[in-house]
Amino acid sequence: MDPRLPMCDLHCHTFLSDGELSPAELFARAEAAGIGALAVTDHVEWSTVETTVPALVAACQAERAGGRLLALPGAELTHVRPAQIARLAQRCRELGAMIVIVHGQTIVEPVPAGTNRAAIEAGVDVLAHPGLITEEEVRMAASAGVRLEVSGRQGHSLTNGHVVSLARAAGAELTFGSDTHGCGDPRGLEMALAILRGAGLDEASARKTIDNGRRLLESRAARQERMG
Repeated sequence: MDPRLPMCDLHCHTFLSDGELSPAELFARAEAAGIGALAVTDHVEWSTVETTVPALVAACQAERAGGRLLALPGAELTHVRPAQIARLAQRCRELGAMIVIVHGQTIVEPVPAGTNRAAIEAGVDVLAHPGLITEEEVRMAASAGVRLEVSGRQGHSLTNGHVVSLARAAGAELTFGSDTHGCGDPRGLEMALAILRGAGLDEASARKTIDNGRRLLESRAARQERMG
């Protein structure tokens, strides 16, 4: 990865779900914002997973072959019934998603009760914007190795401080996600650090949160290379 592009983002969308940008334009705007690694995690549920994930696999393969970004295909399971999360997460992985996240119980949308717990029990990579997640659920996430997102998106970010406070007490790993949907959404390093500091992290912990995402992406890319 180019050391001049230090930022990492684990939560981005394209027009393959509800975003405004094509994958190619997302990559261009991310690079312009100083992002060196990202996961493209378009929203999926049972009616879209079979087309969306393979399309992202193709887009990310093309970027890694000809661009500067470490771009990995992913999926965000969104408004899926909790009892179906584990099975859909597995299907995403079978189709080539290298990062699987779940749209957590943000306070600004009607997410089904029990989603946070089901995502943790399914062992997904990241629980995005988990809202007023409980102490028990945060302890579960820490034990299961499920990362909790500090969100850069308006609305979803309202509970960042709550998430950070409980995660630090329980030893749960944090990651940063911009939840990019449009042209002005990619967050460069300076803004991401400001959001993380505003959520209650000191400078060192804020940088570690971004590095957590980078390590995850690099380890998944290395695993894919080993598997051929």
